[in-house]
Amino acid sequence: MKRNPVIPYAIIAVVGILAIIIISSMGIGHRDAIQGKDDDEAGQTETTLDDPEEIYQNNCAACHGADLSGGMGPGLDKVGSKHDADEIVEIIHNGLGNMPPQNVADEEAKILAEWLSEKK
Repeated sequence: MKRNPVIPYAIIAVVGILAIIIISSMGIGHRDAIQGKDDDEAGQTETTLDDPEEIYQNNCAACHGADLSGGMGPGLDKVGSKHDADEIVEIIHNGLGNMPPQNVADEEAKILAEWLSEKK
């Protein structure tokens, strides 16, 4: 009795197609759950940090140095002698020179600017 060599390949193809259908249907359920999660997150506001040093480390330290001494950007250890808090907020939001505008929440920018304005 001669066996047909196509049958094992046909079985593998059918199993593969069934696996794709099952995985796809599971993915549709996950997609809906993920979209629902995104919708929930869109309605929530971000938590605002209230520690100026943490805000600085998260947003400024990479360019201005972890200790305010400078790096790629100028040092900020004496920035308060040049700019008041309102000017620093403007610089954070609009940039200055080679510094691009930063994506920092208004409240965090104010907290950070107050802290930096004391550096004289």
